[in-house]
Amino acid sequence: MTGTMRAAQAQEPGAPFVVVDLPIPEPKPGQVRIKVHSCGLCGGDMIPRMGLFGTQLPRVPGHEIAGEIDAVGEGATMWNVGDKVGVGWSGGVDFTCEYCRRGDFTNCVNRTIVGASYDGGYAEYMVAPQDAVARIPEGLAFEEASPLMCGGITAFNALRHSKAGPGDLVAVQGVGGVGHLAIQFANRMGFRTVAVNRGRGKEELARKLGADEYIDSTEGSVGDSLKKLGGASVVLGTVDHADLQSDLINGLRPNGQVIVLEGQQPIQVTGHVLATDRLNLSGWYSGVARDSEDTMNFAVLRGVRPIIETFPLEKVEEAFQHMPKANIRVVLKIAD
Repeated sequence: MTGTMRAAQAQEPGAPFVVVDLPIPEPKPGQVRIKVHSCGLCGGDMIPRMGLFGTQLPRVPGHEIAGEIDAVGEGATMWNVGDKVGVGWSGGVDFTCEYCRRGDFTNCVNRTIVGASYDGGYAEYMVAPQDAVARIPEGLAFEEASPLMCGGITAFNALRHSKAGPGDLVAVQGVGGVGHLAIQFANRMGFRTVAVNRGRGKEELARKLGADEYIDSTEGSVGDSLKKLGGASVVLGTVDHADLQSDLINGLRPNGQVIVLEGQQPIQVTGHVLATDRLNLSGWYSGVARDSEDTMNFAVLRGVRPIIETFPLEKVEEAFQHMPKANIRVVLKIAD
């Protein structure tokens, strides 16, 4: 296909996104081209916006992509034109490094990030390696699928690989873009779900999403509150709040686990505290296309849906500025 498409670029570090006309990309061998219907906005889009981690500008951001296969490159045998698909954070792997050979594709030493390593979904079309593409199941709209490709997969994957079992107490710290999905996943997985957030403003929402209990982190020690409930088997930290996460460790039951998804400040805990009750402090990093498919299939099976606000591509900068205030996910609606 020849012609041009509308796309939003990060052109200078920290500068507003610029909507431009670019040539429609052609898929190379092993790649597919996707007609983008929607693309979610995510905090990870700060990487291309700021030109971080070696990202070369100009770059089209966006790694919460939902659309349809529009063209298939030579040797790309996994997909057909018209397939309804998504592309998330993980942009493809080398299949040859030590971790890939062990099936640990998320830790590929040459992994790429969609919208940072190559152009992403703030555009009418994008191309991706066929292994980075996930099938969107029936019953899930494009705009609903987009946030599941990053925030959703991270929450789902962390919880399903945690130490919690059915009926165990699981606390979700933060009722935001990732947290509101994590609460739903935790509830549908059969956990006794506790939402933790600053203030009472989101208590009603958290309970509607499936929280059995709600803790206001401004009303005292959250760790003490969790202990009064019997102690958490797992705490999922979805926002960067090191002081609170340090306190949450005190709310674990023996053999309990705190899983953090992000954070720039050190979490304070002594070796004695960890050793005495055999506690675990760990992290979780996204997932690959197979995990995205599992996330979306579970979401359809159990009725998990993101709360979204949509913006047109032409208002991408307004949408990005709105993202910290949004309730709860911001999605660019690019095509019907």
